[in-house]
Amino acid sequence: MKFPESFLFGAASASYQVEGAWDEDGKGVSNWDVFSKIEGKTYQGTNGDVAVDHYHRYKEDIALMAEMGLDSYRFSISWPRIYPNGDGEVNPKGIEFYNNLIDECIKHDIIPFVTLYHWDLPQELEKNGGWTSQRTLKAFEQYADTCFAAFGDRVKHWITFNETVVFVRHGYIFGAHPPGLINDFKNYYQVLHNVFLTHAKVVLNFKNSGYKGDIGITHVFSPAFPADDKQSSKKAADHANMFDTFLYYDPILKGTYPEYVLTHLKQKGYDFELSHEDQEILLKAAPLNDFIGINYYQPMRVIANDSSAARELSREASTGGAGAVSYDGVYQTVKVPTLSYTKWGWEISPEALLDGLHLLKEQYGNIPIYITENGLGDEDPIIDGEIKDTARIEYIEEHLKFVKKGVSEGLDIQGYFAWSVIDLLSWLNGYKKQYGFIYVDHADHLNRKKKDSFYWYQNVIATRGENI
Repeated sequence: MKFPESFLFGAASASYQVEGAWDEDGKGVSNWDVFSKIEGKTYQGTNGDVAVDHYHRYKEDIALMAEMGLDSYRFSISWPRIYPNGDGEVNPKGIEFYNNLIDECIKHDIIPFVTLYHWDLPQELEKNGGWTSQRTLKAFEQYADTCFAAFGDRVKHWITFNETVVFVRHGYIFGAHPPGLINDFKNYYQVLHNVFLTHAKVVLNFKNSGYKGDIGITHVFSPAFPADDKQSSKKAADHANMFDTFLYYDPILKGTYPEYVLTHLKQKGYDFELSHEDQEILLKAAPLNDFIGINYYQPMRVIANDSSAARELSREASTGGAGAVSYDGVYQTVKVPTLSYTKWGWEISPEALLDGLHLLKEQYGNIPIYITENGLGDEDPIIDGEIKDTARIEYIEEHLKFVKKGVSEGLDIQGYFAWSVIDLLSWLNGYKKQYGFIYVDHADHLNRKKKDSFYWYQNVIATRGENI
């Protein structure tokens, strides 16, 4: 079996992690331009001032993507490059850059797949309340509409937000992302709702304005499974799925929140403002989502939390794998000795991806799905000048096997975007964890070099995955 011709083989990046040019051509300051320069927040003080200089080298990078044969390139637009202060005046140089980037993709027959928000919020909005402020919510609607109008003649695939749970949880509970707050549960749940409501308003505007194309949202996807046969573990897994999957997917795809979650939040005093008008907007927008994007790296294997230990709050812990108490203290994620893990302790389980996709189908019907991120973070070995990332090839091949199996079982999987197209800046861990098909030599003027995985993925795309 081959993947259908309509299936998009792609790879992804994010503006802050690749572009650099942080203060060039009228770009405003982002929250990450500030946060990454606070001592101790990132590995060895790395920041996105230069990143991998995609801003100046996008033509070279897209030419490499074309050589690899990518059907599509998923990238994000930097909000402060379009609106330096978040709202107010548009920066024409920002519009020009993304016009050029999009045109370069199309020149090489690469479909642009655009994310509007991949975490780089204009600092002017951040310091005035960020996602707790109505100004930010309204400004995002304006920014989204500006992008639709400027680029919508060529961009036909739009993602509003990338991984809301991550930037909100890390920002308000773990303190590892802006605004750097710890255990602010009340604002955590309110901001989640604010973002989902804003997504719904943007979807309604997109549809009502007659823009052509598809629009959806991308969520992180870490389905929970009991680590053993104990009833307490099964109950813990149900709780984990409610709070770590359905809480994020229900308001998008059903237009409602799980009653189980709302009841728990009210008991703890963490309930958020949910007006009748908000509910109506969520319900109207839900059936208009054209797809859901999922970023899958690992599942959760859980047991009930039977200890008084709190979750370790550190940079490494916030991006690590199993072995921690959940943020709400109800369950623990554990390592299972018989399973495989990456160097960062993330479980490698393509089987759990397929099981999770069927779980989504049971909950929401057979919705169109794009796997918008999946990949292996590793320290790639260099042997005789060649980047021998065999582990990445094996990782992606195994996941594509189960994606293909899902397609054969009738799941509506529309595409697969590897994370990432090029080695890029990790938000918190610098450049020590590599994900890309293209190596960037930081000791040699950021020169690019094709890895073994580059040629392997090139063949997969050319044969439509026939040999997987």
